[in-house]
Amino acid sequence: MKTVGNALTMSRRGLLKSAGASMGLGFLSCAGVTGSRARAVGSGHKRAIPQTGEHVPAVGLGTFMTFDTLPGARRAQLQDVLQHFFAAGGRVIDTSPLYGSAEVSVGDLLCALGEVPAPFIANKLWSTGEYLWDESHAARSLQQSRLRLWRDQIDLLQCHSLVNVDVVIPLLNAWKREGRIRYVGVTHHEPPYFGPLADRIQTGEVDCVQVHYSIQMIAAEERVLPAAADHGVAVFVNMPLEKARLHKLVQGRSLPDFARELGIESWSEYFLKWVLAHPAVTAVLPSTSNPEHMVENMAALQGPLPDAELRKRMRTHLQSLPGFDTLQSMPWYPDKSYSGLIAQSQRAIRSRL
Repeated sequence: MKTVGNALTMSRRGLLKSAGASMGLGFLSCAGVTGSRARAVGSGHKRAIPQTGEHVPAVGLGTFMTFDTLPGARRAQLQDVLQHFFAAGGRVIDTSPLYGSAEVSVGDLLCALGEVPAPFIANKLWSTGEYLWDESHAARSLQQSRLRLWRDQIDLLQCHSLVNVDVVIPLLNAWKREGRIRYVGVTHHEPPYFGPLADRIQTGEVDCVQVHYSIQMIAAEERVLPAAADHGVAVFVNMPLEKARLHKLVQGRSLPDFARELGIESWSEYFLKWVLAHPAVTAVLPSTSNPEHMVENMAALQGPLPDAELRKRMRTHLQSLPGFDTLQSMPWYPDKSYSGLIAQSQRAIRSRL
């Protein structure tokens, strides 16, 4: 596996030239530290999607579990999360039909907010059909997502976890040509599938890849990130905070002095800036239902990013903490609970065992 330092030296083939450039934001209505130790990418980090040159803010918002609520439940805190997100310059929102009521929450709350900077919606497709090469389920899923999100066109539609990928990717590209979606992507979060994920990137059939990558989980550096850099594919990172497990690891601990020298003021900023400093990364997608945590996450959009030397020091510091090596065996969202459709179904299944 490549070291953290070596991963930073791989070719971007033009992508780095546009990192940090600005792009004017449209609107949607529902009708400093300097020197060799840090690398500044500009005010409000933005990264290019290589296939088009379109720039998106480098910190997005995930919705797994956090935006899944029961019908009729209060969602005021989620509206606050979105308000903070847009106020800080965010645009990329990642969701999925598999995330309980998350699509509905995103669509309803965006309409309730009214005029906001045009969101970039990254959605997913999980479709096997009723028989081999059956596309009818996929078509129904797209229509359902358009209605839930209240959008005629989806910005990015991704083959979720490589499911039925040989059928779904050609279908997504057909929808792209027809104007139903703008970009085609593929995702996975489990390292055993990173090889097939890299293989799919190398076919030239996708514009974006979404992969699990964090200061603790660096397996994507072996093949996925280099493949994306070499083939001009955007990289959206899921689980950059390890679903709150990284925060559990550092609970009660102060930031190291060298992080504060860089202007980092929270552990969220520490973890996210470490990921964003990798030149292959387009945007990170941390999930939260807490407005205060949203503010902490969005702080990673501002200020300098660590250079290769400091990035290595940041990871070495965490490696010295008890539990770092076994973090992947820790349950997701420790000390947190969610009461959405997914959690409801999980409890119902456990009660039958």
